[in-house]
Amino acid sequence: MIKYKLSYQNFVVASVISIVSAMVLLAINSALGNLPFFLLVNNNFGTTADAAFAFITHLGEEVPWIILGVIILIFRRQYFPLALLACLFSTLLVQGLKNGLAEQARPSKAIANASLYHSVKGMVLHTVNSFPSGHTTTAFTIFLLCCLFIHKKWIVPVGFAYALAVGYSRVYLAQHFPKDVAGGMLVAVISVCFAVVIQQIIVNKFYTKR
Repeated sequence: MIKYKLSYQNFVVASVISIVSAMVLLAINSALGNLPFFLLVNNNFGTTADAAFAFITHLGEEVPWIILGVIILIFRRQYFPLALLACLFSTLLVQGLKNGLAEQARPSKAIANASLYHSVKGMVLHTVNSFPSGHTTTAFTIFLLCCLFIHKKWIVPVGFAYALAVGYSRVYLAQHFPKDVAGGMLVAVISVCFAVVIQQIIVNKFYTKR
């Protein structure tokens, strides 16, 4: 029988933190307005911050998935279906929302005067398919998965800091609005929850009978 144990306590805490954070962002966005809220948090912290956030934003792309997948295959192979399902669900939900909703302009298209917001030199600014933030979804999905796989409590604050940094990088780099980041957080929670349910069905059917 393959040992199978996830840290649901860490996962619940991480999910609640993610949902509350997303709700706070959406509430502020509703109170201030989409453009004013973006301009409030899209700051210029200098060239060091530009370079840092330009790097951090890549932590919401494919490489973290590859690294996590390799680690799982080597040390926790029984978790691979869960990680794969979370990746598939999050990708499908993000792309479905981006392409299914009415055109969602990104900051560079919604704000005609580029001098009003900060952008990083050399960074290509996308113009459409703003909601939700795919990078944020990836970062929070990986954060939530790590909270399931790692039983130590430090993973919650450390993982949340990582995911939030990726989310903020999207606003700092003028690629997304805060509401897009909030949407990415919620999509991640939904995706991992679906993956957990299906993974548990797989475990109950194939592993517990051995």
